[in-house]
Amino acid sequence: MKNKLRLRPRLVLGLIIMSTVLVLTLTALGGAIYRRKMEVVYSREAFDTASIAAQLIDGDRIAEYRKTLKKDAYYESVHQTLQMIRQSTGVKYLYVVIPEDVQFYIWDTGEEGDEGVCDLGDTDEYYGNGYEIMHAAFSPDAEQTMLVTNGDLYGYLASAYVAILDSRGQPAALASVDISMDIINHEIQRFYLIFLMVSLGIVLVSSLFYYSYIRRILIRPIHILNEDTRKLVSDQMEALGAFRNRVHTGDELQWLGESFEHMTRELEVYIQNLAAVTAEKERIGAELNVATRIQADMLPRIFPPFPSRKEIDLYASMNPAKEVGGDFYDFFLVDEDHLALVMADVSGKGVPAALFMVIAKTLIKNRTQMGGTPGEILYDVNNQLCEGNEEDLFVTVWLSILELSTGRGIAANAGHEHPVVRHKDGNYELVLYKHSPAVAAMEGIRFREHEYVLDPGDRLFVYTDGVPEANNSREELYGTDRMTDALNTLQDPSPQELLEYMKKDIDSFTGDAPQFDDVTMLALYYNGPAT
Repeated sequence: MKNKLRLRPRLVLGLIIMSTVLVLTLTALGGAIYRRKMEVVYSREAFDTASIAAQLIDGDRIAEYRKTLKKDAYYESVHQTLQMIRQSTGVKYLYVVIPEDVQFYIWDTGEEGDEGVCDLGDTDEYYGNGYEIMHAAFSPDAEQTMLVTNGDLYGYLASAYVAILDSRGQPAALASVDISMDIINHEIQRFYLIFLMVSLGIVLVSSLFYYSYIRRILIRPIHILNEDTRKLVSDQMEALGAFRNRVHTGDELQWLGESFEHMTRELEVYIQNLAAVTAEKERIGAELNVATRIQADMLPRIFPPFPSRKEIDLYASMNPAKEVGGDFYDFFLVDEDHLALVMADVSGKGVPAALFMVIAKTLIKNRTQMGGTPGEILYDVNNQLCEGNEEDLFVTVWLSILELSTGRGIAANAGHEHPVVRHKDGNYELVLYKHSPAVAAMEGIRFREHEYVLDPGDRLFVYTDGVPEANNSREELYGTDRMTDALNTLQDPSPQELLEYMKKDIDSFTGDAPQFDDVTMLALYYNGPAT
């Protein structure tokens, strides 16, 4: 198993990321609010300073200074007063201009000789959108609008303009105040530093308390559950009954631990039951293997069965759908000239059918060896099987006694499949005739007999319903038509080759579909009387 990042480091990492995002977000938001507040404060201060300057200046004198460009005592007095205002308020520039096509200076409070200081009559170009803002401010009821500029000569400035009115109430000039934005930026940076440190401190302390709380209610209980479950795995689940819940948080984690404790106890019981069931299945499996061998041993399996009898070639096979099946075949000599052939199918499958099959096979063979026709034999066997048949089992039987010297035979069909006969130089064809009821279906039944003749070179094929009723994954049946086609495929096979080909063709048809029923077949070739 790969080593993955554990829960505690992941929680700590998540807490650090969350705290960092929170601090940065709060700092950015607080800085934006503080900047706006500082801008409002400095804007109000700038407009207040400009308003003070505008009120102390006599607007009627400005037109004269504009016209004559001559300074007098009043001019110098105002200049000194404006310088005092600039120095006391800390604004960067305080000046009076007339907004024309250019700015026409009346007063400028800068020290004489300083760069950018203008004297009476000097002009200067507008910066940014200063033309529009200054001309808009040049009215008695103008709105207060700040102009922000950033130039190489004057630097980063915010400017406020207030109209100076003459005695008629008409604007004569603009009292102008420039505040350095560097002051605001410095205040913002100072605010960021202080706010960041305070926020970090608060978040750090809060995070420590929160982590301690999470560790107590989440990490430690999960760690306990993890240790206990890993110990169970390392002990290969041998101590399931000893598992006890050690989590007592009073919440879902405790419920999880209690549920896991209950699950381990149930799992222990399940494993014990499973072990018992597995042992029982193994015992039953072993017994079924023995039963399979016993059943197989009950059917004739030595081929050729009668090496000294040249009148016939014979081969038979049985493939059960389960470990033991209900189909059976049999063949034996009743006497030196008569051969008994049996093909039967017991209702049901598995052990009950196999047990009934043993009884039926034994009764049929014993009764046949006592003599009589197939109908008489099945009559007696039927009555015996009906006695004590509480499970209502029955067996379909095709029983024939063939006279080897002549090829004449008598058959009784008790509800079984139609036999298939191939006459010499012909094809396999179904022999259709009316059947009697199955054996053990009802006591006292008389079974109809059917006579037939096999000529030298004729062949007989009998089977159970597992052949035509074999089905594939599409629920299609193998059927008697496909069966006879397969029988006629090979040119001149031996009985064994014929049955092996038939089984292969059935398996090819059914494919991956499970075998539904026992597949039992018998092939007999009649060669004629021995010479």
